[in-house]
Amino acid sequence: MSILKKYLKTQPVCKVKFELSKEHNKSAQQVSVVGEFNSWDTDANTMKKQKNGSFATTVKLKSGSEYQFRYFINRARWENDPEADKYIPNNLCGADNSVVII
Repeated sequence: MSILKKYLKTQPVCKVKFELSKEHNKSAQQVSVVGEFNSWDTDANTMKKQKNGSFATTVKLKSGSEYQFRYFINRARWENDPEADKYIPNNLCGADNSVVII
């Protein structure tokens, strides 16, 4: 997994590329990145399968903010990103949420 940040010079926005590697989850057929930036909508940011077998998508996020998120795999399982900037406890499911800081 990886999170790549590209800050725009002309806007207070960052293009964030979320990527789930093939090695991390070989059984993935469908992956979404779900979080505060899309109101936890599991259909808003479906990731596209890449030629190398990974899944990726890019989301524009406002600079100067933090966003909680998780990966939703095969419409059945939630996964955190080990390269997240930090983690915050999620009181609904007893697990942590990944956080990206922009």
